[in-house]
Amino acid sequence: MAFALKKRGPSNFERAADGSMTLIEHIRELRTRLFRASLAIAVGLIGGFLLAQPAFNLLKQPYCRLPGMIVDGECQNFLLLAPTDGFVLKLKLALWIGLIIGAPVWLYQLWAFIAPGLHRNERKWAYVFVAIAAPLFAAGAVLAFLVVDKGLAFLLEAGVTGTDTQLEVTRYISFVTSMILLFGVAFEFPLTLLMLNFTGVVSARRLLSWWRAVVFICFAFAAIATPDPGPFGMTLLALCLSLLYFVAVGVAFLNDKRKGRGKEVYAGVGDDEVSPLEFDPEPVEAGQRVDASAPIAAPEPVAAPAPIERRYDDMT
Repeated sequence: MAFALKKRGPSNFERAADGSMTLIEHIRELRTRLFRASLAIAVGLIGGFLLAQPAFNLLKQPYCRLPGMIVDGECQNFLLLAPTDGFVLKLKLALWIGLIIGAPVWLYQLWAFIAPGLHRNERKWAYVFVAIAAPLFAAGAVLAFLVVDKGLAFLLEAGVTGTDTQLEVTRYISFVTSMILLFGVAFEFPLTLLMLNFTGVVSARRLLSWWRAVVFICFAFAAIATPDPGPFGMTLLALCLSLLYFVAVGVAFLNDKRKGRGKEVYAGVGDDEVSPLEFDPEPVEAGQRVDASAPIAAPEPVAAPAPIERRYDDMT
């Protein structure tokens, strides 16, 4: 018995890439992607609910490192202002963990929806920048976790209550997670500069000329955005951003050298400067003189065009 194999049609990804999908099909594709991403987050939420207690114990370590918080070998407990605060906090931690667990799925769904509209070269650079963005965010989060206890100690010592006090648990977790999220997002700043350089918007020499303004902006941003008003977190964040800026400029110089930028014909000429022209004109001999009194020859007769033969199918 012979079986006929049914030819598989083009997938939605292929149809979106060649522009054959209609607007309604794009909306349906978005709905499908959002459903799959939400399902992955829901599954991660279940796992996050099981890992909420270990995550809380990890976030509690900066509080326990404060002076006077260890009593009889155990860390003091937090304050709870409402009976539901502990459960609501556990749900919040579970949601954060669920987003992290489901990140490979919902990030892929987002990428699968956007990628058909990009060129092959743009997709390649997108892979590179995403691979760099994840370690940068992780480095910023780890740095924030290491310095958050210094900020807490400064705030408590500068206050009227001193360090021998208990903190409210929901506000403490909000403070720690805000620091981690802020440091992680701020560490993506050099990646933005590299994207501008790799796309040809800004050259490495132009980026380096902005170093004074960039360093000032880094310190101003750290002073305003950091929830810790102490000097430790602000200074450390600003120094790390400045260092990452100079690293990004160095990578931009290597990229410009690889692409041969800066060696153009008018690269060293200012916008209001006349460019030098390296042009050596060849001498041109004088042509023959034209006698105006000479008679003008009569033009040659032009033959009439041949008649056009019409076909029977040309008739209307």
